[in-house]
Amino acid sequence: MDLTIIVLIIIILLAVAFEYINGFHDSANAIATVVSTKALTPRQAIIYAAVLNLGGALLGTHVAKTIGGGIVDASSVTQTVIACALIGAIIWNLFTWYFGIPSSSSHALIGGLMGAAMMHSGYKVVKITGLVEKVLIPMVTSPVLGIFVGFTIMLLFLWIFLKSNPEIVNRNFKKLQLISSGFLALSHGSNDAQKTMGIITLLLLSSGYIDKMEVPLWVILLCALTMAFGTMAGGWKIIRTMGSKIIKVKPIHGFSAEVSSASIILTASHFGIPVSTTHIISTSIMGVGSTMRASAVRWGIVGNIVTAWIVTIPACMFMSALSYIIVTKIAHLF
Repeated sequence: MDLTIIVLIIIILLAVAFEYINGFHDSANAIATVVSTKALTPRQAIIYAAVLNLGGALLGTHVAKTIGGGIVDASSVTQTVIACALIGAIIWNLFTWYFGIPSSSSHALIGGLMGAAMMHSGYKVVKITGLVEKVLIPMVTSPVLGIFVGFTIMLLFLWIFLKSNPEIVNRNFKKLQLISSGFLALSHGSNDAQKTMGIITLLLLSSGYIDKMEVPLWVILLCALTMAFGTMAGGWKIIRTMGSKIIKVKPIHGFSAEVSSASIILTASHFGIPVSTTHIISTSIMGVGSTMRASAVRWGIVGNIVTAWIVTIPACMFMSALSYIIVTKIAHLF
């Protein structure tokens, strides 16, 4: 077998590994609240989320095209650049998963791609307009929207059910969470699975196996199934952080957070914006919790999460750039 094909297969496997890790790292986004409110058992929630993540991944390829051509100049990307981008993102995801920190797999991949591409071709390879419009602005606005929409929806429900029996309300919302958590899992698949689709398509384009930035069907199916299997592996440390350490979640809170975050994520996917599903669900939970009282939100945990958000892109840029230096030095030995 030709060496270039072997290298191509190895990098695709690396991308699949990232997608699998993304699945169990970010599975908490869809199932943390539904597990913590006991609307579903952990096993039921994971299987449910995996199936709907799979369905969401098949909804479109707008986000994949942004990752593949909207952040860095595709003509300057090589197999080594993509491999090192994935290595940096995988290292960061495993690090944050180990410590139970809900960081952004999306920003890890974007940071990794930027760092490796800049080491290969210089800073001009980054498309500043695409970076600002598709990454930096949504990075700031989507968490703000998460807090605002979560707060607003929860406030609306509190007003509607002001004189209702709390036990009956929560019992009904526990049933409704079966819909809202599924809605969130679907939205998660529609955005997160597409990022790896974009990376693999960019790899095929840079290697000359396709001639335009169109995602092949086999790539869509591969990424969708891999994310589904990754989701089934679970991410219990992050689930505990999202489901109980930010606020004490009741069914009405879980439903409100899931509906608000899923709406934002699906809107972003429609416009090809690779948002952080982690940022959005986390801030939606914060917004919902703030309707009780500010002290209901455990701000120390929130501070750790925000720090991870800020650090993710530069940390992954550094790790992928370092990986690029190491890989190219090893390559020169042979």
